[in-house]
Amino acid sequence: MTQQSPTTDSHNTLTPTLELAIDLMSRASVTPEDAGCQETMIKRLEKIGFTVEKMPFGDVKNFYAKRGNDGPNLCFAGHTDVVPTGPEAEWKVPPFEPQIIDGILYGRGAADMKGSLASMIIAVERFIDNNPNHKGQISFLITSDEEGPFVDGTTRVVDTLMARNEKVDWCIVGEPSSTNTLGDIIKNGRRGSFSGDLTVFGKQGHVAYPHLAKNPIHLASPAITELSETVWDQGNDFFPPTSFQVSNINAGTGATNVVPGTLNAQFNFRFSSELDFDSLKEKVISILDKHELNYEVDWTYNGLPFLTRPGELVDAITKAIEKTVDITPTLSTSGGTSDGRFIAKMGTQVVELGPINATIHQINEHIEANSLNQLTSIYEGVLENLFG
Repeated sequence: MTQQSPTTDSHNTLTPTLELAIDLMSRASVTPEDAGCQETMIKRLEKIGFTVEKMPFGDVKNFYAKRGNDGPNLCFAGHTDVVPTGPEAEWKVPPFEPQIIDGILYGRGAADMKGSLASMIIAVERFIDNNPNHKGQISFLITSDEEGPFVDGTTRVVDTLMARNEKVDWCIVGEPSSTNTLGDIIKNGRRGSFSGDLTVFGKQGHVAYPHLAKNPIHLASPAITELSETVWDQGNDFFPPTSFQVSNINAGTGATNVVPGTLNAQFNFRFSSELDFDSLKEKVISILDKHELNYEVDWTYNGLPFLTRPGELVDAITKAIEKTVDITPTLSTSGGTSDGRFIAKMGTQVVELGPINATIHQINEHIEANSLNQLTSIYEGVLENLFG
C-alpha cells in the first residue's frame, strides 16, 4: 500500500492520533473488507500488553483484545469497514488518500469511524504509559461488518463471548455522535428496529371490467393508512414515540389498462423501550386482518432498544468532556441503529461517543483534524476517571 503524504498547515501538525488515523484511512476497507486495519491495531495493542483473539466469521474479520484480569471491563468498540466512496471524481481529495487542508481532515472514514479508532488506540497507549498497573480491565471489540449486513460481525463476537460468560461492564462505541461541536451529544441508547415486507394479493384483470378483478392497491390502501395513523405509544423520558414508516410501494405491470395482481409494500418501525417486537407485530397483523386482506409478511428483526441511564460510565464521560472541551453534553437516543444494540445484550452499559456526524457517508467526508486530538484526550480522561 502506498500512503500519500498528507497536506498539513501551521494549525495541525501530525500528532500520533492523526498519523494513525491517516494510516487507517489510507486503507480501502469498503465493507466487509478490512484491508489491514485490524492488523495495524492489533500490533499496537499487543505491544502494550493486550491479549488479542482474532475471531473471523465468514468473510468478516473481527477481534477481541483485553488487558487485565479482574475488576470492571471497559470496552472500546468500533468498525474498520467503511461505505463505498461514490464517484471519486467528485471528491476534493481521493477518498483513500487522506489529507489535512486548512485544518480539515478529508477522506473516507474520517468521521465514521477510523478517526475514533485512532483516538481510542492512542488514548489507551497514553493511559497505560501513565498507569501500567491500572485497575480494572480494558478491552477492544472491532469488526469489519458494521456497514454491511451485520451478520458475521459484532453480533457473532458477542454471542461467542456470552457463551463463555465473558463480562463487559461498560462500552464506548466510537460512532460519530456529536452534532455541532465535539462532545455535545452522548448517545446513551438507541431505538429498536424491525422491518416488514408486505405482499397483498388481488386478482389481475382489465381496468374496464373491475368487477372481474380485485385491485390490491385499493384493498391495501385503508390498512396502510390506518397503520400510518396509529399512535403506537407516547415514548418516555429517554425515547421519542414509536415511528412507523412505509419506505417502498410497488404494484402494476407498467400498463395503464391492467389491474395489478399484487402489491408489495416495505415498512419499518423504530420503537421505544415501551414496546417490543412481538407486541408491534401482533398489532400490525390485527390491522391487516381487520381489513380482510389476503397477504403475506416477511419480518426482519434488527434489534431491541437499549438504554444506559446516568451512572458511573455516563458520569465519567461527562467529566472528561467538560474537562477537555468545556461543555456539558446532552444525552440522546436519536438516530439509527449501531452495533451497540448487540453489545447491550450482555447487560453492558453502552454509550456512543465520537466526532461530528455532519458528513458521514457523504462525498468529501471530513472533520476538523484537531477534534481527533481532543477526542483522544476525552477517551483518556474516561480511563483516568474509571481506572486512574
